[in-house]
Amino acid sequence: MVKQFDLKVAIEYEANLSDPIQLASKSLKIKDLSRITSCKLIKRSLDARKPEIKVNLMYEAFVDEETTKEPIPFDLQDVSKLKPIHIIGAGPAGLFAALEAIHQGLKPIVFERGKDVRARRRDLAALNKEQVVNPESNYCFGEGGAGTYSDGKLYTRSKKRGDVKRILAGLVQFGADENIRIEAHPHIGTNKLPQIIVEMREAIVKCGGEVNFDKKLTDIFFENDAIQAIEINGKEKIEVENIILATGHSARDIFELLNTRKIEIKAKPFAMGVRVEHPQELINHIQYHQNYDNELLPPAAYKIVKQVSGKGVYSFCMCPGGIIAPCATAPNEIVTNGWSPSKRNNPYANSGIVVTIDEEDWSAFAKYGELAALKFQEDVEQRMFQSIPKNAGQQAPAQRLVDFVNNRASTDLPKCSYLPGIVPTRLDQVLPSFVAKRLQKAFDLFGKSMRGYLTNEAVIVGVESRTSSPVSIPRDRETMQHTQLKNLYPVGEGAGYAGGIVSAAIDGMKAVEKIARKSVL
Repeated sequence: MVKQFDLKVAIEYEANLSDPIQLASKSLKIKDLSRITSCKLIKRSLDARKPEIKVNLMYEAFVDEETTKEPIPFDLQDVSKLKPIHIIGAGPAGLFAALEAIHQGLKPIVFERGKDVRARRRDLAALNKEQVVNPESNYCFGEGGAGTYSDGKLYTRSKKRGDVKRILAGLVQFGADENIRIEAHPHIGTNKLPQIIVEMREAIVKCGGEVNFDKKLTDIFFENDAIQAIEINGKEKIEVENIILATGHSARDIFELLNTRKIEIKAKPFAMGVRVEHPQELINHIQYHQNYDNELLPPAAYKIVKQVSGKGVYSFCMCPGGIIAPCATAPNEIVTNGWSPSKRNNPYANSGIVVTIDEEDWSAFAKYGELAALKFQEDVEQRMFQSIPKNAGQQAPAQRLVDFVNNRASTDLPKCSYLPGIVPTRLDQVLPSFVAKRLQKAFDLFGKSMRGYLTNEAVIVGVESRTSSPVSIPRDRETMQHTQLKNLYPVGEGAGYAGGIVSAAIDGMKAVEKIARKSVL
């Protein structure tokens, strides 16, 4: 039988724990050690709610039976001569869809508008240093998708949607550290994730699949209720049988294309706000009750949610020891996000603090129909760009936190991790007034929950707007087929069905399972 047991120990005693077999013997009250064939740690989390910081540990023991081997997540078979499946986008939804296609005995043919993960790095360097935005290769577009160079967080609440353990095991299969399968909030790090993405792509190609870069979907041809062909780069027409659309939350041209072709889409709520950056040491002392001198503790994170005037205001993509990144996908906009390296060892902590945006908020853009939320999002990003001096490139508008809450100009700004640079700006005036007012109230409430959080040592940087897609692409809940086109499978964040690497990967894989099942019937 397989038995689980839990331990809670002070963090300084974790390293002194005895052999797992001995722990299992004591916890499960089994005196005969030979009955326990194996025991391993399967979950670890930190409990810092009280001054004495504890570690929660969960173990799994095999008792009176042989240890079972975990199956390889993805069977990498030769699919070069098998039935093709076309995938648009090489983010987590697209790449995991391709791996699942191989596993299911289908040949994946992937088209990615951006560059491969290594070539993409040069465009990010140009964005950070020379402030040149490449609309096809940036933090949002390119191999690996938005998560590759903006952190690689793997925490998800999508436990009911699919096999989270298989996604984590798949990442380990391609080179991720085994610890991501154990930690409660697993994280790979922007410095390590690109190589894992390369390993995935090389495996797909070695199995006979295709991954094509600088290949942008520019048109869709359909008759009755099915897509017949797609157009790539405005000239190459390719016949398709089944197509997975995994283009991410920032592919505005795809939403425009669908809208123009009268393929059903829907405006959907999303969230918008700012990036707030504190000294990491300050967040450590707030979260660890002044106990951060303990070298065993990692840089502290936080998660906070408040209700303001009936709308949610919450932290998003919190990055301990992180960096604020420029995530614009067009030259005339300012967009921010955050990321951390695997060691989370930078001197700043940043997080998105965002406000729920719904139909009432984007009503001024109603003339754009189902693109109204997108147009509102785009307008605010352009407003950010217009608020900074001409020729400032991708420098971002910024304001000290207390100054923002008190509607006061910041005469100077603290040091900030945002590489293009920040410019003192009245964000309380540049942001839509309802967004600014909700954020101001929320920051005041945050300061009461986390003593020391509301400080002018912190700086807010605008705008955090790409939290999720402002458009959804409707699909049947059971079959995952588009409600209008039966061989179109919209998946991931861009379709409105995921909120991160793991949930997007699950969504892409499930669509392939549906297609494989349909092919057999």
